[in-house]
Amino acid sequence: MNMTVLALMASAVVGCNRGIKPVVNDPVKLVQIAQPVSVLQPVFSVDVGNKKASKKDPLALQVGYDNNQIVTASRGGELTGFNSAGQRLWSIDVGDQITGGVALDPLSLTAVISTRNGLVMAFDSETGAKRWQKQLSGSVLTPALISNNRVILSANDGFLHGLSLQTGQSIWQFATQVPAISVRGTAAPTLLDERTALLATADGRLHAITADNGLPQWSRRVGVGMGSSEVERMSDVDGTPVIDNDQLYAISYSGQLLGIDLATRQVMFVNELASLKSLAVNNVQIIATSLDGKVVAYDRNSGEMLWESEELAYRELTNPVMIGNYIAVGDLDGVVHLFDPATGSIVSRVQTKGALNHLQVQGSRLMTQSASGQVAIWQLAR
Repeated sequence: MNMTVLALMASAVVGCNRGIKPVVNDPVKLVQIAQPVSVLQPVFSVDVGNKKASKKDPLALQVGYDNNQIVTASRGGELTGFNSAGQRLWSIDVGDQITGGVALDPLSLTAVISTRNGLVMAFDSETGAKRWQKQLSGSVLTPALISNNRVILSANDGFLHGLSLQTGQSIWQFATQVPAISVRGTAAPTLLDERTALLATADGRLHAITADNGLPQWSRRVGVGMGSSEVERMSDVDGTPVIDNDQLYAISYSGQLLGIDLATRQVMFVNELASLKSLAVNNVQIIATSLDGKVVAYDRNSGEMLWESEELAYRELTNPVMIGNYIAVGDLDGVVHLFDPATGSIVSRVQTKGALNHLQVQGSRLMTQSASGQVAIWQLAR
């Protein structure tokens, strides 16, 4: 959700004076890079369309990708399979707006998507043939986690679901608290370890759940909302938590960046930064993009701020990701900016068509899907 919408929400709930207008900050203009470095080379680009989707829809559809397959979803409902060379293999219309982007399991050759009306559908990723569908109690806004023969999803009504990968049968459900007001979005489920799924929820908590049977292992609060109104107390964790080398990092809308040592279950640090985006991590840093467009790097062990960049302020930034030795961040104009993690300076850029709200990396490839439906894949230059 952009800063304009957040300001409007706040004024709608707490402001009775119609003469007060929300403050809207213009995106900063980009400064030309003096000596740009060649970091990414284009590999594949295709327009998957955006029919039947609202221009105000903030959904961040993601691409299903492995070394041999690419599966894309348009918000209008078209699911398409490509080979690694970018040749179209199949395409189908699922009959509803797709809200949860593609989860691709290369072992079972299964692609899973979710729709506006709460349907979860599984397809053969090589042929596009439908394998099963399951009706849930709420819609799902992020890709599923496929692990241990389970399809794990976080629905926007507060229920977490574990379905059979083979049949779509419901194996378990786990209910979480649903606040009266929250940001429209959810964090994608991720793996804490081989047997445990980690899910972040709108009530500002992390839940560790046994993937096979749905038994809860532990729960921890991350977001702590403060204020007199429901809007001010929103504490959503919409960015997928990051687990790396037995350390866990999460960030909340209400302004808490948390680092946890999983071996001891002790909090390493808590910093003040508000975000709805996932974090990135490298050997020495944890990197975040804030609600107002700052890119900030912290020491991953102590939480000490290492550098902060305001070069992209109010440009509605995506999550940061590591691609090779660089930090990549996308923006509202479809530009991907590459930062030097040592200095915090922008050293390279590439561009696609349409606003970006999520980046994903697999190996040495960066993938984007813009709000206008442009899918692009770049390869790390050698």
